[in-house]
Amino acid sequence: MITVHHLNNSRSQRILWLLEEIGIDYEIKRYQRDPKTMLAPPELRAVHPLGKSPVITDGELTLAESGAIIEYLAGRYGDWLLPAAGSAERLRCTYWLHYAEGSAMPPLLLKLVFDKMESAPMPFFVKPIARGIAHKVKSSFIEPQLRQHLDYLENELGKHSWFAGETFSAADIQMSFPLEAAASRGGLDASRPRLSAFLSRIHARPAYQRALEKGGEYAYA
Repeated sequence: MITVHHLNNSRSQRILWLLEEIGIDYEIKRYQRDPKTMLAPPELRAVHPLGKSPVITDGELTLAESGAIIEYLAGRYGDWLLPAAGSAERLRCTYWLHYAEGSAMPPLLLKLVFDKMESAPMPFFVKPIARGIAHKVKSSFIEPQLRQHLDYLENELGKHSWFAGETFSAADIQMSFPLEAAASRGGLDASRPRLSAFLSRIHARPAYQRALEKGGEYAYA
């Protein structure tokens, strides 16, 4: 039996979605973030040394990292979510499985950190300096990077209906998280209609909705 070690408001939500798309039985073991630090609880370290989510167990196997989990589960239980081996679509699928965390998420995480820096409590005499640094980093580096990535993704969805090609695939599940995060933190507007339409399409999928019912509503801000 597959067990998803599910942390609220985390990337493990898309693993639940993947399993709902595949249509196989699984169990959910739930963990809650610390309300003050928003970090995962130490109990997750008993499952995997890094103590992060997502993590799955499948028999004797323990596996972390979203891309690796998605590739494993789709390959073993839902190969219809992976394009044919050797095809151009399969290469694109593999690319997006890596791109989502390797390229798309770093500037989004930096934006989250520097947004919090601007609003974090601190001595009054430090606030102007900290806010000035945060604003400068965001305006000169983070926000240009985000615009570049979102423009790139908007253009890519103009080439195909889905990220890997004309058929929904594991790549779309993997790419959902950075796009949900971008929508929550700003950056998706009328100038990027394809990305907004992509989010609307995945939200309408019955498997996505079932995963939300099981995993709980989540937010990215």
